[in-house]
Parts: sequence; structure tokens; C-alpha cells
Amino acid sequence: MTSSSSLLLPFFLIIFSCFIALSSSRKSLTNHPPPRSGLRLSLQHVDSGKNLTKIQKIQRGINRGFHRLNRLGAAAVLAESSGPDDTNNIKAPTHGGSGEFLMDLAIGNPPVKYSAVLDTGSDLIWTQCKPCTDCYDQPTPIFDPKKSSSYSKIGCSSGLCEALPRSSCNQERGACEYLYTYGDYSSTRGVLSMETFTFGGENSVSGIGFGCGDENQGDGFSQGSGLVGLGRGPLSLITQLKETKFSYCLTTIDDTEASSSLFIGSLASEIVKKSGGRSEGELIKTTSLLRNPRQPSFYYLDLQGITVGSKRLSMEKSMFELAEDGTGGMIIDSGTTITYLEEVVFNTLKREFTSRMSLPVDESGSTGLDLCYTLPNEAKNLAVPKLVFHFKGADLELPGENYMVEDPSTGVLCLAMGKSNGMSIFGNFQQQNFNVVHDLEKDKVSFVPAECGKL
Repeated sequence: MTSSSSLLLPFFLIIFSCFIALSSSRKSLTNHPPPRSGLRLSLQHVDSGKNLTKIQKIQRGINRGFHRLNRLGAAAVLAESSGPDDTNNIKAPTHGGSGEFLMDLAIGNPPVKYSAVLDTGSDLIWTQCKPCTDCYDQPTPIFDPKKSSSYSKIGCSSGLCEALPRSSCNQERGACEYLYTYGDYSSTRGVLSMETFTFGGENSVSGIGFGCGDENQGDGFSQGSGLVGLGRGPLSLITQLKETKFSYCLTTIDDTEASSSLFIGSLASEIVKKSGGRSEGELIKTTSLLRNPRQPSFYYLDLQGITVGSKRLSMEKSMFELAEDGTGGMIIDSGTTITYLEEVVFNTLKREFTSRMSLPVDESGSTGLDLCYTLPNEAKNLAVPKLVFHFKGADLELPGENYMVEDPSTGVLCLAMGKSNGMSIFGNFQQQNFNVVHDLEKDKVSFVPAECGKL
């Protein structure tokens, strides 16, 4: 006769083996790195699929970016002048927000799909979370952390909590609370958390810090269900994935067939071979990325001059430089539609451009752009002045379609650029059909001509 203890022993061994297997499974999930081949994600313009002309899309982009532009110009000063932490009235530096492109991803276990605004002008990854005390309408269901087995809150002593521009410790929640404000006066507030994110439907990466927002204000994000920051700080997706390269390739704003793409990791380098052609020395333009201690998330370009036609604009070098107080300079930004130049620089460019155009200036202001020309009834093979941005080590000549836009309904041809104060911005319209490669290890950015819809 077999004793009861000898019968129980195999049973306990089975239970123990299952527990070990489950623990091992959880451990592998927790430490799951991004794929070695890198990530590729499709990007969709926020106005994609809408029955809009090219000029109408630009106008909508200008309207979305109006407050963003004004506040980005003063962002460095705001960051410097913010007072000490105050849990009741937290002051925080201003970030980009209100981007122009959406990416699809999933969060949690089981994964819940949502679309997020892509923003190279900020760091934080966030989505709206239940229970929402103040949330806007979003196109996908609001994330419920209670239904995810991989969700956890981040403690106040965490490095990610310390990396927030402003944070506070909520003892009741037992977690790090955050407030993040954006250039269009939108904001998100909630608990800094950790989750598993799934990219491209199959690549899951665990342990990503994100904001679980239950107080989200403003209409800057209504086209998406949150935001993914690709800035230079510790909280951004690029930093958390421990990647040093990413690139994006944006199709033309009126392309309704193809989607734009984001490449992260080694894939960002590999795609250059497909988009750059054979004579890389001539096609690829590489320049330095500068850093601004007052606004460390932004990617600053070293602009040294501009040529219109055959003439390089006569400007003081200081007009392009990043000042010691953190103002000035030029950032490259995927979330701003058109390029904005300091007012003095823009006015100089405007005069030179007009002197080389054989068309009368349109004074109606119907398009919302600063410089437009009246087209003749038959405008065939119309020549426009060459436009070259002289970055340090890279003379980037733009294709005409990257800075001129026609509005057939009003019969005008416009320069897709504007004036600013406090900061210049190299916008996404000027980046169309370039694979824009950010190398964060070498502090370089490269512009590679490409047919972005075919990559």
C-alpha cells in the first residue's frame, strides 16, 4: 500500500515545475528586447483620407501649429524661469505636441490597439487611462490598466520619475504623478507607469515607461489617443528602447495612396541603402545636431545661411545661431507643417524671392501664407528660384514642390514658409520625400532623397 506522502510528492513536483515555467515566462516577457532588425512603423497624416486640396491641408496644419509655434519660441525661457515644484500649481516646460502624423501601436497584455501622435518635439509617451476624471473624446477605447496583467506603477524614486520636468509623489496612489504641457496649451496629467508595448502588430517590448493620463485637457490630441515622444530625453521611446538611430520618410502631403514610415534601430541605417542610390556622396547631406541645455529634447540644426536663386542672403551669422539664453536657433520638427524663419531672415528671403519671380504679388491674404503670387491664366513650365539651406557641412537644395504650393481655386502660387520670433523651425513640408536619419550617437542628421511611398 502506497503512503499518502509519496502520492503527494509527484503532485507538488508538477505544481513547482509549472510555477518555475510561469516565472520563466514572465521573466522573458519583462526582459524582452526590441528586435535586432529594428522596427518599421507606418505613419498616417492626420488629414489623410479627407477630401482636401494640398493648400487646404497646409492651411489646417498652420492653424494646428499656431500656438505650438508661438510657445516653442519661448520654451527655453519658460523652462529656465519655472519655479520650484508645487503640487497644487505645477509649472512645467513647454513641449511640442499636436503633431501631424499618427502611428498605430498596442499597449498592455492582452494588447489594446490605439493610435498616437508622433512628436519629435517632446519625450513622454502617454495615453488616456481609466478612470478618467477629465478626458477628451478619442477614436479608440480608453485604456483600462486594471485589465492588463503587465501594468505597474512607477515609484517616486525611479530614474524615469526623476527625469520628468515636474513631478510629485502621491502617497495614496503610491506612485509618481506627472504633468506635461504642450505648445498648443494642451496638457496631460496622471500616473507614470510601466507597460508592454506592441509595435507593427508583432514586436512586443516590455518595461516601457509611459504616462497613464486621467486629466487631459485641450484639443491638440483629438485626432489620436495619446502621444509618442521621440525627443532626446530619458522618457522618449528612442531612449527607452536604447536605440541610437531612427529615421522617418514622409510622403507628399497630397499623396492619398502611400503611407509615410518610421524606422527605428538598425533598420534606419539599412533603409538608407534603398533610398540613397549609388552616388551617396552627392545625394546624402549630413549635418550636425546641436544641443540646447535649456530645451534638451529638441533636435537643433546648425543653419549657417540661405541661398535664393544664385544669391546667398546677406545676413548676420547671429540671426541663425542658438543664443546663450536658449532662444534662437533652428529645430527640425516632424510636427510643424511649414518652415518658419526669424522675422528678419524671412523678410530678407521674401524680398529676394520676389525680385526673382516674374509674377505679381497677391495681396489678398486668402491662403494664410505670407507670400503668394497671382498666376497667369496659362501657367505652364513656370520657373521658381532655387532654394538652398546651408547647414554646417551640408548644402541642402530643396525640390520646388517642397517649398512652393499652388491653389488652383484662387489662382495663386505660394511660398510654403512663414516668419517666427524666438526660434526657427524646419517643418515637415520641406522634409517631404527625404529619408531623415537621426544618428544620436554621432549627433548627426542626414537627408537622403527618396520616394518615401515606395520604401
